[in-house]
Amino acid sequence: MAEMYDPNFTSGVAAFEAKNFSLAMRLLSPLAEAGDPDAQHRVAIMCQNGLGVVRNEKMAYEMMRAAAEQGLALAQHGLGFMYLEGDCVEQDSAAAVEWFRKASEQGLAGSLTTLAKMYEDGNGVEKDPEMAKKLYAQAGFDF
Repeated sequence: MAEMYDPNFTSGVAAFEAKNFSLAMRLLSPLAEAGDPDAQHRVAIMCQNGLGVVRNEKMAYEMMRAAAEQGLALAQHGLGFMYLEGDCVEQDSAAAVEWFRKASEQGLAGSLTTLAKMYEDGNGVEKDPEMAKKLYAQAGFDF
């Protein structure tokens, strides 16, 4: 992982964690543009929520999707929620299911739980209580 040695990445993440979003955006934007999925994910969150920058739905969606397509589970989860809520993109439960499934396959408990709820409710998928139960169990819930 080359990014660990990039001082801008390290400083950008530190600024993000410290909620100094304008500095984080300045440091992480070029790395996100260069294709770093972690930087893309953080830039997407800042654009989506107007942190350190004016809310930019198009940029938020593009960055979240770019990171998700590179396999970053947190970005896949974030993209799933964008589709589920219709935030920064047209609401699409079936697309949400797809992205939650990808993140679930990487063991993300939040995605497993959300996916289970969608199967329970028949939201974006056929209602399937057995599948819901199975996913809740994978997420660590005891029934």
